[in-house]
Amino acid sequence: MRKVLYILGQLDDADVEWLARTGKREKHAPGVVLIRSGEKNDFLYIVTDGSLSVVLPSGFKLAKVGVGEILGEISLVASRPPTASVVVEEACTVLAVPQRALREQLKRNHGFAARFYRALAIFLADRMSSTMTTLGYGKPQDAAGAASADTEGLEDELDDEVLDGVYNAGLRFERLLKTLAQ
Repeated sequence: MRKVLYILGQLDDADVEWLARTGKREKHAPGVVLIRSGEKNDFLYIVTDGSLSVVLPSGFKLAKVGVGEILGEISLVASRPPTASVVVEEACTVLAVPQRALREQLKRNHGFAARFYRALAIFLADRMSSTMTTLGYGKPQDAAGAASADTEGLEDELDDEVLDGVYNAGLRFERLLKTLAQ
């Protein structure tokens, strides 16, 4: 659920209301391919129920994602086809926000754009840091080359700046879920 906290923690209430109005609530059955590797993706998805798998073309399952995850953000920023597919594992509900409408809003509303891109930057920086930690880069090492115990378990820690917005992000996500349930 961390992605939605990054995004909604930086956006304001009006931004979240815009997402809810602009997006379409979609229900998908297990086995449905929501995002297909190598094919253009036209939506930013916010998962509101269920779970999905992120799968490489080789069939290797990279991750299982669930409520609060945001999918399609890389395609939005990079304007290139995704490198992995996203397949529904358990029946899911998503808010599908058309990337075209989102791009128009980003051009039209500079405050929204600043908040949205800041949220993506914070999220992607955290992802990069987590990846580096997982791979062992940047970890202090002892003389034998083993990772220092000082950094053990820190890969899931949230930055202080993110923590400041977590409470509001949680409230915004709850309101978003209630709006979509109506």
